[in-house]
Amino acid sequence: MVVFATSVFLLLAFIYWRTAGFMTAQTDETIEAEIAGLAEQYRGRGINGLITLIRERVSRDPNAKSLYLFTTDDYVKLAGNLKSWPEKARSNSGWINFTLNEKVGWSGPKRQARARVFEVQGGLRLLVGRDVDDLTTLKKLIETAINWGMGITLALALLGGFLMSRSTTRRIEVINNTSRKIMNGHLSLRIPTRGTQDDFDQLADNLNRMLDRIVYLMEGIRHVSDSIAHDLRTPLTRLRNQLESTLMAVDNDEAREQAGRAVAEADQLLATFNALLRIARLETRGNSADMKAISLDLLVSDACELYEALAEDKHQYFEQSMDEEVMIEGDRDLLFQMVSNLIDNAIKYTPEEGEIAVRVRFDGPDAILEVSDSGIGIPDSEKDQVFQRFYRVGKSRSLPGNGLGLSLVSAVTEIHQGAIQLSDHHPGQDHPGLTVQVRLPGLQPDKKRIKTTTVKALPAGGDETPITDSPEGPHAESDASGTTRSA
Repeated sequence: MVVFATSVFLLLAFIYWRTAGFMTAQTDETIEAEIAGLAEQYRGRGINGLITLIRERVSRDPNAKSLYLFTTDDYVKLAGNLKSWPEKARSNSGWINFTLNEKVGWSGPKRQARARVFEVQGGLRLLVGRDVDDLTTLKKLIETAINWGMGITLALALLGGFLMSRSTTRRIEVINNTSRKIMNGHLSLRIPTRGTQDDFDQLADNLNRMLDRIVYLMEGIRHVSDSIAHDLRTPLTRLRNQLESTLMAVDNDEAREQAGRAVAEADQLLATFNALLRIARLETRGNSADMKAISLDLLVSDACELYEALAEDKHQYFEQSMDEEVMIEGDRDLLFQMVSNLIDNAIKYTPEEGEIAVRVRFDGPDAILEVSDSGIGIPDSEKDQVFQRFYRVGKSRSLPGNGLGLSLVSAVTEIHQGAIQLSDHHPGQDHPGLTVQVRLPGLQPDKKRIKTTTVKALPAGGDETPITDSPEGPHAESDASGTTRSA
């Protein structure tokens, strides 16, 4: 709109400048021609001849289009159709613009005039001009027309800009909406075209061809990896069973130990292939999971109960803090796998007597699951890469694992239209730990209460001391109804 309006303004300004300048130049040329005629008469007939000529011209011009005033050096009128000098003419020589009114002896309505003033030999003064009121009126009409034209131009530019922007925004929004759906797993979608072969259609065609190529390559890679995992799982299972049979059959302790290690390695390989196939199934399922309303806090509590013994074996502090009735819509089995992977990772990478915290809460309309630990953590430069298959942080390569746990967590989160965020649990320390926050769309209950459960795993051989229900206990707190409770 600005570019269009500026262009029109410059064009109209040029037209006005050329038109007004041409009319003013014409008026000046007319005045110059009259001055030249008077000067010629003055040279031939003297002052008396000049006076006579001015009177003749005045008599032939009853409408006073031409203006004359010939005076002595003390402004006493000798001839002309004006009675006195304009104020500007008394102090200036050359071209002047003034108003015809009663002060100069004008009896009609006020009008605009332009004249040239100069001195004649002997100190006499001469003013020759013309009535330019029609010219001034015409300029005002042109200015008014330009102002209206600019207003109409701005209105049309605004309307045209709005329509163009709206049309462009619609086309872009179609591309954005389709792209978001494709990113959410609908890889079969393509950007629609209008068949006009304009720039947007060409862009959509290029993007669609690019998507087709990407899907083709992804399917090829996925097919190869899934086929390898599927084809190797069966012989590995047979090998593992044979090793286990051998383990049960041999009596030699050394042979039994070697067979046991072989069985453990086979179990690790089978776990890796099973994880690969599970992730592949999740990625191909998209949004076709069995979605039901479930209580996230109860699901997480079940998973924590399953891993409490493992945390106790490592003498770790295992804390649970959960809002009650944190309802979400999801696939219970997939979510249980996700939570189990997160808790298992936290226990695995947290040293003995470390701290693990599992929290479930509401944050506005979303349900939040947080699993924190005091382990080795993940550098900021690698936080975006740990969701890739088989990627492992350098500091954790000596620990058991296959680098597929967070890949599975990411796949489950995407199916549930959630988001994952990784952050340091204790920033700035040698062991910063890790906090994995999973944000899922929540179903708000009518009410919610806070229930905090803390389980402390003591060293082997010690007696676990339960925390009493006393309000003065270190973990006591009140729920929404005012009742004090503790774990």
